Amino acid sequence: MPALSALFRRLHREAADSVVPTRQPNLLRWFSIISFILISAIAFGLGSVSTRFLVIESLERDALLSAQFIQTIAVGEIRHHGLSGMRMGDVLAATPYGMLSEEMALNRHCARSEFLDHLSHLPDSLLISIYSPLRTVMWSTNPQLIGQKILNDEALEAAFSSKDRVSTKYSNADERRPEQQFLLAPKMFFIESYIPLVDDLGNTLAVVEIYKEPADLIERLNRGHWIIWLSTALGGLLLYFGLYWIVRRASIQLASQEAQLVANKTYVGLVEMSTAVAHSLRNPLACIRSSAELANETEGQPAKKNIDDIVSQVDRMSQWVHELLLCLRPIRGEAELVEPMNVVQATLAGYSAQLAQSRIQVEFNNEPTPRIISNPLLLSQILNSVIANAIEAMPGGGKLTIQANVDDTHQWLHLIIGDTGDGTSRQQEMMAFKTFYTTKQGKLGIGLIMVKQIMENFGGEASLTHHEDQGTSVHLSFRVVERRASGLR
Repeated sequence: MPALSALFRRLHREAADSVVPTRQPNLLRWFSIISFILISAIAFGLGSVSTRFLVIESLERDALLSAQFIQTIAVGEIRHHGLSGMRMGDVLAATPYGMLSEEMALNRHCARSEFLDHLSHLPDSLLISIYSPLRTVMWSTNPQLIGQKILNDEALEAAFSSKDRVSTKYSNADERRPEQQFLLAPKMFFIESYIPLVDDLGNTLAVVEIYKEPADLIERLNRGHWIIWLSTALGGLLLYFGLYWIVRRASIQLASQEAQLVANKTYVGLVEMSTAVAHSLRNPLACIRSSAELANETEGQPAKKNIDDIVSQVDRMSQWVHELLLCLRPIRGEAELVEPMNVVQATLAGYSAQLAQSRIQVEFNNEPTPRIISNPLLLSQILNSVIANAIEAMPGGGKLTIQANVDDTHQWLHLIIGDTGDGTSRQQEMMAFKTFYTTKQGKLGIGLIMVKQIMENFGGEASLTHHEDQGTSVHLSFRVVERRASGLR
């Protein structure tokens, strides 16, 4: 009865719809957007902090080295010229010392000249000036600044009062500051450093002001910037795609589990409903058949043909009930090592008469093959279902082809059963292993699903390949295991 098959399909859809959850927001899309924004913000923050730290530390280090270099030159010149008891601040002061001998005065002059010469040749310097405690320029590489008094310079005041080095970074020259009168304009940023020269009592005798444009340091900083930003960007991208890959796999797995849960709930409901319907139909069908047979035995029965139709249709419904219960029954059968060609040969022998009547030629090379993991009765059931479908697909005759081959790894035996019927469409191929799907009038559509369940129960696979207008091929893949390695009977 086609209505019974339609009823099962409708109940299948309703059961599936009843357990499908309401549509949820696309969490994967929201995760990808929010995580990209957060990782980009974190990467940008890390890159900014790293580059700023690199610049500050590099400039501080350069200023410290300059200060140590100048202080070392000052100490070296004092010792070289034997000016014991004096400091470079005393030597640089323009005030003459009458108590000095002529030789000491000459040495003082030589030490001052050599120290200033060293300063004037300091690498990467833009401008060097020396301030007295009165904030007056005693000497400068720009002669125009000598004698000028610089007031309201916070950095200069800090150097005199704290007696420690003070450094500042500038991007452009400040026109409001009279001491920033460079002979050569800086190309990029430059560093201003105040280096105090103190005596033994801690009094600041002079402050050396240095403006430097460290070309080599700038080049290294640029390379450092590129390395930091590239590594930060690559690290952020790797982190983003790594997290996205993990979350996407988890999302796919959850979706698969949810679909499996829906399928399991649907299948359980269908099993319960179908089993109840099948068992309930058995007794009424038996009564109808018995009554029809009794009525048929009555002499002179005018409705004999109609009664025969009733018996025929009842037999068809009984066969449906039998197939339905067979499909819903749990697969039972222990795994064994089976000779597949023997089972194929026995199955073909059972269909010999039907094959001859349907004018179907059989192409089958019964060559020895490795034994497979299966069960003889269940394997016979698989072959019966597939060969029966192939015969039904060739009502006007054709050719049934059965081929067996072992893959290169000798772990799988592939059995291909093909027919030359009308073939199937791509949609029919995709739906072939769905429960209660059939294209044949009066069928329940449970044959191939039984094949698939039995094959998967023993670790095998079943698939169908369509050849539209040229027939259909069913591929059965069985696992091959040696007797001593498998432990099977």
